[in-house]
This record gives sequence, structure tokens and C-alpha cells, in this order.
Amino acid sequence: MTFVPEQLAQKAAKILDEKKARDVVILDISRLTVLADYFVIATGSNAIHVRALADEVEEKLSESGIFPKGIEGYNEARWILLDYGDVIIHIFNGPDREYYDLERLWADAITINVDSRKDLTYNIS
Repeated sequence: MTFVPEQLAQKAAKILDEKKARDVVILDISRLTVLADYFVIATGSNAIHVRALADEVEEKLSESGIFPKGIEGYNEARWILLDYGDVIIHIFNGPDREYYDLERLWADAITINVDSRKDLTYNIS
């Protein structure tokens, strides 16, 4: 199965939300950089949870034939980055997410929040 970048970002966000990640956000950075089209950002409660979130995303997406181009930070599990090309998934522990504050660094991006009903709502920042 093939996903366009927005669909892939949404699917990853739903997987993270269903695995109890906190504060799942999608940033549409497509008009700001050629680095990627979307960042998916989430927080795990501890190192074990951060790894479990990364594992779940990788497993569920691989079932659709989608595999990461690279994975960084898995051993430390403070900030795991899953690179899917046009979609980059950032899974943080709480203190590191606050410290790096990607939402502030990419404040000009369009923010797509994932609400508790698993529906996606769009907010233009």
C-alpha cells in the first residue's frame, strides 16, 4: 500500500496515539523546507515507552510495506527519530521534548493536532 506524505503522517500519529503517546502533533513543514513535508512529534513516559512507541510505528507501517530510511537515538531512547523520507517521526521523553521544543523552532509550520477521539483537526498557526 502506498501513502502520500500527509496520509503517512496521519497514520503514524494515530498509531502513536493508540499506543498512549502524549501530545501527538503533526507539523506541516512542506512550505518551509525541502528536508521533509511533515514532522510527527510525540512524547513517551519513559525510555521503555519511547522505544515501544518507535517499535509500534515501525511494525505497523512495515505491515503496509513502508520502511524507515533511517532510525536514530534508539539505544538512548531520549529522542528517537524515524526517517520515512517525506515524513520524519520524532518520539521524545518529556524533558528532551521540552528542551528541544521543535514546535517553537518550526513555529511557522501548519500544526495538525490529534485529538482524543482519534480524529485529526487542522489548525493554521
